[in-house]
Amino acid sequence: MSDKDPSKLKTNRPQLALHVPEPPFRPGDTPDFSSLKIPAAGDAARPDVAAAPADTFALTTHLVRVLDDQHRAVGPWDPKLDSDTLRKMLRDMVTVRVFDDRMYRAQRQGKTSFYMKCTGEEAIAVAAATALDREDMHFPSYRQQGLLVARGYPLTDMMCQIYSNKGDKLQGRQLPIMYSDKAHGFFSISGNLGTQFPQAVGWAMASAIKGDSRIAMGWIGDGATAEGDFHSALTFATVYNAPVVLAVVNNQWAISSFSGIAGAERATFAQRAMGYGIAGLRVDGNDALAVYAAVRWAGNRARSNNGPTLIEFYTYRAEGHSTSDDPSGYRPVNEAKAWPLGDPIDRLKAHLIALGEWDEERHVAMAVELDATVRAAQKEAEKLGILPQQGKDNIGSMFEDVYADMPWHIAEQRDAAIAESKAE
Repeated sequence: MSDKDPSKLKTNRPQLALHVPEPPFRPGDTPDFSSLKIPAAGDAARPDVAAAPADTFALTTHLVRVLDDQHRAVGPWDPKLDSDTLRKMLRDMVTVRVFDDRMYRAQRQGKTSFYMKCTGEEAIAVAAATALDREDMHFPSYRQQGLLVARGYPLTDMMCQIYSNKGDKLQGRQLPIMYSDKAHGFFSISGNLGTQFPQAVGWAMASAIKGDSRIAMGWIGDGATAEGDFHSALTFATVYNAPVVLAVVNNQWAISSFSGIAGAERATFAQRAMGYGIAGLRVDGNDALAVYAAVRWAGNRARSNNGPTLIEFYTYRAEGHSTSDDPSGYRPVNEAKAWPLGDPIDRLKAHLIALGEWDEERHVAMAVELDATVRAAQKEAEKLGILPQQGKDNIGSMFEDVYADMPWHIAEQRDAAIAESKAE
């Protein structure tokens, strides 16, 4: 008999079983997040910026929070921001949400191919942009449109890129929502998940080599932590003490697989910092003040040559992965409303009202104003065309910016394409 004969297998050993992570709730279930351990706001200790990485490890399983249930800013992480800064962040967050809603509708109307909203995650990008210096470079994923909004990038330019029209500064070479603008410190978005981390680390290393003062911040989602690029980036960051902040936006879901597939059942994403010996923080991503405080802390740490920081922003993706995704096929339709950390816009608004620096009447007026602003920007963008209207105008431009010296056979292809387009 063969050694692989089942009759010869050990019968006194337990049968092996494979664990396949499953989300706690599926369509039809009633979501109940009462089992989540949400620490009280203000409970997390705030180490010195120059603290040893090990002094932060307790914060990789805790949750940095500032806004309490009475909408007050409490605890050592309170950044004590002035009211004008708080109002600016609120305005930027509402702008992002209005922009998302308009572009979502534009996609449904057939004006562009797809769109990706960041509903429920607005505080993360907006507060991070506010916390870092204007000259610092971000290496974003595709839900950080708030970085551009907070830095004053024109909404019409964003829409032109989404429509791939004549006003698109990227000349139709990027997919919709994959913006790029060096002047605003926004590196080109890549559809290859995970690439942002090694790019951010490499840029930060180059900045240090040149003796510059600018730092970098890299962004990925929870699913991309399973990519090799994540681990390569952390290795380089820790070995060379790169001046970089690395953000994992844990919104609980990748495209249609929940965060457990990337290892969330075993440890928090912030705990990955421990294995590499770098500082780590786990932060309430729906608390704009906590996000600001954490990024400011990590940015100052990097700028002072005290090393990189891995930050996990704990949040929830309220909408689908993109306009191509129907989340009702894999999670309860009301799950986002049950998320215990609330809505980031509502929480910051309530904080300003509690301070006596805001009120419902002004909030409604601002929402109306921003809706008009976004509509006007959309009207200007659509004057230059929408995606389905794009044809073969200036087709030769697709061959540009590829080679320093264009090979003869590529030049022939360009000339043939131009001739064909003119003949049609």
